[in-house]
Amino acid sequence: MASPLPTHDQVPIPIDASFAGDTKASAPGFPTALPLPLADKATTQSISCMIEAEQLVPWSDLRPELVVLVLKRLPSLADRIRLRAVCHPWRSGTISHSQVLPRPFPWLTLPDGTFFSIPGGEVHCIPVPDGACCHGSIGSSLFLMSSDGAFSLLDPFSKTTLQLPNLVTAWQREIDDAHAAGVPVSYKLVAPSPMGSSPKLLAAALNSGSGYSDNLCIIKPQVATFLFRLSAEPFPLVDFAFFDGRLHVVSEFFKLFIVDFSENLENNPNINCAIDSVGDILGAPPYLNPMGCYELKQYLVESGGKLLMVQRFMISAGGFRDTNNQTVGFKVLEADMRTYPGQWRMVSDLGGHALFLGKQSSKSLPAGEGCGPQADCIYFICDYPCPEASANPLRDSGIYNMRSGTLRPLHSGTPAVPQRQAGQWGLTWFFPPEAVFQPSVVCRPF
Repeated sequence: MASPLPTHDQVPIPIDASFAGDTKASAPGFPTALPLPLADKATTQSISCMIEAEQLVPWSDLRPELVVLVLKRLPSLADRIRLRAVCHPWRSGTISHSQVLPRPFPWLTLPDGTFFSIPGGEVHCIPVPDGACCHGSIGSSLFLMSSDGAFSLLDPFSKTTLQLPNLVTAWQREIDDAHAAGVPVSYKLVAPSPMGSSPKLLAAALNSGSGYSDNLCIIKPQVATFLFRLSAEPFPLVDFAFFDGRLHVVSEFFKLFIVDFSENLENNPNINCAIDSVGDILGAPPYLNPMGCYELKQYLVESGGKLLMVQRFMISAGGFRDTNNQTVGFKVLEADMRTYPGQWRMVSDLGGHALFLGKQSSKSLPAGEGCGPQADCIYFICDYPCPEASANPLRDSGIYNMRSGTLRPLHSGTPAVPQRQAGQWGLTWFFPPEAVFQPSVVCRPF
């Protein structure tokens, strides 16, 4: 019986003609006819159809759902862009199915102004204004400070720019004091999520190395800017984030405050305490030595409709508050505000999300199938000044798995970039738009 003809779902298998009854291809000394089943006429016709199908069906005819399956196994945005660039059918097909794809991994800004891709380790060069320094990102825009002190939001792919007020004047005295003490300064900008193409409200703060200033700057782009000082009670400010469209700030003593503004920003905001204590969950995670001495960093981030406070525990080889730190564990607390006052409640998972933590930008992404960000994992970076002896900006950067309680490095290698110094770009997360393809993006392998 003849073999079945190959369908569109099957991959044709190339077969040498000398095994298909082609007597003219026979070498001297061999029989001119093969006494094999392959010499069957029907089988020969089937093989011819297979060879013809292999020659006539182009790669661009690969069904879109199969291309999507390939995309799900590409965690790098750069790899997805390369696949889409193969042909127009692949590009249009993958874009139309982009809603079913897991988000790709974000990039990291490196000290020399380039962008580092995980997990592949590629370095991307994207043109930005000369002399600009990155202080984080919101949405798909970089929060840049130019050499003359002006601030802006820049989408490096669309080149869309939003000019912001000169924030340096708001903290000039604190900046001068930090520079006199040899302490680096940085800034953080947050916006409600989803931000949209033009944010209606922004909040900015200064970080002078020892913590955020208690002076917050509230910005309505192109309308008004309001600088206010937090009352003595929330001080010192540890982190802040928008949740349900309202600004939330957390203090070093685990108190959570909600800041409400007037429409025109002319009146002082109302500050209400939503959670006034950490409750009975104070202390290091149970798997750490309860008698150990740990440095604690806290991050406030919205994730899956919840407001989370992530506590990062570090030990130092050189003494308390030494910069040669090593992260050893995490705790995640959810702000439960169903009662008044609310309370912090410890959680053991992230509800199918992944967290990307940094002092200048933190974000939650939904995890999905394939090789993208993994569910219930915390991706963290070295967001504090490195010791001068360290040339690796990815030191103390890693992945914490909440399910297994294990830590592993964020990347196995060391990017070949200049040693971090004051005034250069810091290590921060950048979340480019998922569907981008610009010839100005240059990739070079790590």
